[in-house]
Amino acid sequence: MSENTPPSRRAAREAARGADVGRPAEVAPAKRPEPIGTQQPATPASLDDLFTGAVTTDVLGSPPPKPDKRRRRRGGWIALSVVLVLLGGLAAGGAWAWNTYEPKIRDLMGWSEPKDYEEGLATGEALVTISSGDTGGRISQSLFDAGVTKSPDAFYDMLVATKQNPTFYPGVYRLQQKMTSAAALGALQDPANKLDDSALVREGLTVEQTLPLLSEGLGIPLEDFQAAVADPSVYGVSADSLEGWLFPAMYSFDPGATATQVVQTMVDRTVQSLDAAGVPVEERQRILTIASIIQREARTTEDFYKVSRVIANRLDPGNQETFGLLQMDSTAQYGYGEMHDGTVSSSGAALQDDNPWNTYVHAGLPKGPIANPGDTAIAAAMAPTEGPWLYFVTVNLDTGETVFTSTGREHEEAVEQWRSWCRENPDSGC
Repeated sequence: MSENTPPSRRAAREAARGADVGRPAEVAPAKRPEPIGTQQPATPASLDDLFTGAVTTDVLGSPPPKPDKRRRRRGGWIALSVVLVLLGGLAAGGAWAWNTYEPKIRDLMGWSEPKDYEEGLATGEALVTISSGDTGGRISQSLFDAGVTKSPDAFYDMLVATKQNPTFYPGVYRLQQKMTSAAALGALQDPANKLDDSALVREGLTVEQTLPLLSEGLGIPLEDFQAAVADPSVYGVSADSLEGWLFPAMYSFDPGATATQVVQTMVDRTVQSLDAAGVPVEERQRILTIASIIQREARTTEDFYKVSRVIANRLDPGNQETFGLLQMDSTAQYGYGEMHDGTVSSSGAALQDDNPWNTYVHAGLPKGPIANPGDTAIAAAMAPTEGPWLYFVTVNLDTGETVFTSTGREHEEAVEQWRSWCRENPDSGC
């Protein structure tokens, strides 16, 4: 038999051969056909399957199954989620970049805010003190502190840009708030704006800084003031010095006033503030000491009460095991004579110096006040706000933004934020 013989003919011959030998041919049992529509070929049907009867035309021609809508919806939600995550990441990255590099981005894109006020905005009244030896940069800062100019550098930059080198005379000048730098210069050059027999003493100054202002503003020899403050008991103050007792304010006196009369007026004003805050007589020196630290350390009115709380928390006997020392930089700087070097950082020598004001060396409060506190600082010393804070650090010296924290780890993070700001602003007094 040839291998090319058709299978059907070969099967017929074998069946005939079986009949010849007396055996019936074995016939495979007929397979019961499945109902139409139930056959599901394991592989795709073809035309050959149709011709051999393996499938019917119904199966071969049936349309493809409908897509799974639930699976499609799940895929859509997944895709949408991925897009939202990507957009959220871009938004977060953009926010971080803006918060970190806003000044540089503004400069690059030309979006920087003007440093100077526009003309026509001047309003109200502002008093500015010019002391002997004040330079354009120092006067520029004083104008900004008084609300006269828009930024600390506006006045100085104007002098440099216009190549002016005017002479400034010591005294107290009456200006307006929100003036242009050019208008402020004109007002400082006008003798009519200088107040006679007046002295403006701002918060946070020491006795050493205050006496020259009084002398220049009132026309009384500096030596007279130095003699007048030599004995605090003359004014009813039982302390070694009048540090903290010369209240910061604007003072005007009739011609002929003596240095002793001026000092007595300032001490009386301090007593008035202490009484208004409810300070017991026996607590006056202690409260003035706390208030003077607050005055030197805090940046905003809200911060005054928070700094007061940090001092109270650190002095709490329950925290003495952790914080045996108050550790306020302002006290170390005062005791070492480093308060007026133009920076907020303390030198290693100041922090280690063994003087009775240094709270990095001695426990508790310093020996006495370190500056002249105002009404707000005295009130804050008497009534600190509630809070768990044990640390604080000013992270932006331009805005005064201060971060208060309760743990050492959080404080270190805030310190690093301050260091980063100082690296970005190397000329800002860090």
